[in-house]
Amino acid sequence: MANFVLVAGAWLGSWAWEEVAAPLRAAGHDVHPLTLSGLAERQGAAAGQQTHVRDIVAEVERLDLRDVVLVGHSYAGIPVGQAAERIGDRLKRVVFVDANVPVDGGSFVSAWPDGRAMVEAAIAANGGFWPPPAADEYAGQGLDEEQITRIVTATPHPGATLTEPAELKAPLSELPALYVKCLLDGEDPGPEASALLKSESWTLVRMNTGHWPMFSQPAELAQLLAGAAG
Repeated sequence: MANFVLVAGAWLGSWAWEEVAAPLRAAGHDVHPLTLSGLAERQGAAAGQQTHVRDIVAEVERLDLRDVVLVGHSYAGIPVGQAAERIGDRLKRVVFVDANVPVDGGSFVSAWPDGRAMVEAAIAANGGFWPPPAADEYAGQGLDEEQITRIVTATPHPGATLTEPAELKAPLSELPALYVKCLLDGEDPGPEASALLKSESWTLVRMNTGHWPMFSQPAELAQLLAGAAG
């Protein structure tokens, strides 16, 4: 059995994993959904990108976890990828769920050139935070109205975590990794992830759902994660 550490993307906290955590626990795994600094019940805490990396590493060390499956969704792939190499032999596998992957010296916004100006302008206009997009931005992602409302009314995301650079000590291609591509959000995992998927240590799987599978297909995602634990 594995120890899952689940980290959701922008605006979300540990609450986003409720419907995924339950079947994983029922299968005998230990599950530790994590809220990053500045979000949800940790709103108000100062946070930069390295703060989020430390949040993840500290949780693994605090609980003295072994056989860790680190799961990062969307933005959280960036701090999760950095944390994965820092926890050393505690790591069993890292899973990127429709996620950004860290690039040494790069940030969330540098990996999203078409949206960089939009994100940076939104951060500047909202006191250093990135607010969730309006409800109509979630169309076609397999979400119902209640699920969309939960995301739209979630915590504005600390802007510094999106603009500060990642710090990698070794190539991510050396990590045992699974990349989950959610097809309603596009079939291309992006150039950085595509390059990493050429490694023998990386595997690609696809889900026929949108960018938030913990809401739209939680049972299916839990089953996939259980498989990733071996």
